[in-house]
Order: sequence, then C-alpha cells, then structure tokens
Amino acid sequence: MDAAIILMDKMKNKIGIGLILLILFIALSSKVWAQEPRIVDILITNDVENVLLYARLVNGFKPEMELAVLAGIPTIFTMSLEVYEQKSLLWDKKITKKEIKRTIKYDNLKKSFSVSTNNADPVIFSDFESAQKGMSDFNGIMAIPMSSLLKGRNYYVMIKIKMDKVRLPLRMEYVFPFVSLWDFETLWYKQNFTY
Repeated sequence: MDAAIILMDKMKNKIGIGLILLILFIALSSKVWAQEPRIVDILITNDVENVLLYARLVNGFKPEMELAVLAGIPTIFTMSLEVYEQKSLLWDKKITKKEIKRTIKYDNLKKSFSVSTNNADPVIFSDFESAQKGMSDFNGIMAIPMSSLLKGRNYYVMIKIKMDKVRLPLRMEYVFPFVSLWDFETLWYKQNFTY
C-alpha cells in the first residue's frame, strides 16, 4: 500500500511539473508571437473603378533599425499582393500579382524623413514615429480594376510584407552585422471578398 502511495505522489509531481512547463511554453511562445511582424486591420473595399486594399504592418521596426535609418541607410518594405478567383472544383485562378515597394530615407541635413511608394514623390515627415506609421500603413492600395472581375463571383486577396535585404556599399554589412538581423517576412494573409 505504501508503494502505491509513493508511486501516486511521484506521478502527481511529474504531472504538476509537466503542466507548469506547458504553461511556461505557451506563455513564452505567445510573447514571441507578439513581437513578430504581422499584418492587421485588413480591409477590402472599392471605389468606382478599383478594388482597394487597406492593411497595417505591426512590429515591423526593430530598435536597431531606427539607428540605421538615422545613419542614412534606406529601408525598403515590399508588399506582395495577389488576387485570386475562387473555383469550386479546380485550383483557384490567379488574376493578378503586384508588388508595392515603400522606402524610408533620412535626410540628416534637413532632419526629416521621406517615405516613398514605388518611387513616387515622397511624403516628408519631421519625426521617426510619423515616418514609421507612413511606412506601415498601406491605405487605398489598388488591388485590381473592377473591370477585371465578374459580378457574383467570390475572390480573395493574398498579401505578405517583407523587408528587403539591406545592401551597404563596400561590404559594410560586415562592419554593421546588426543589419542582417532586420530581414523579415510576414506570413501570407488572406482576405475574401465578393463582387
């Protein structure tokens, strides 16, 4: 009888330790997930002519990036966007694919940040926080013309954002090794819509 009680106590201890380890693992993994770059607030809408995408990147800027941007190193985020028509029996049909490149640069003389999308005229910001918001908010991105869609059909948009690898002149990435830590790519995010 005593051996059975001792065995039960050992099993309770192992189960207790296992539960504590499981809770710690879940807590730590959720904290890591919270720090990973991800896309939130995805919205598909339209104007008279186009289907428009609204999305926001969170946790896209690491602390080391601010130092590098302030040192004059341009940083580029690239959004990959694909539009598919849903098919019931066959594979879904890809209708279009495009990339939106957004670049942030710091002008040390003017003490201002410029954010440009696909090499268009840049928007100027006076502080880094506003420039970060300008880099992370993808508002009113034209996904596809309405004329390319058929009424009554189901579609979806797949998006992901990656930070392009930074290439410094004269192999300076060996002098600034933290630059290689920036490279990230979000998961693919899917948003359904019907026309």
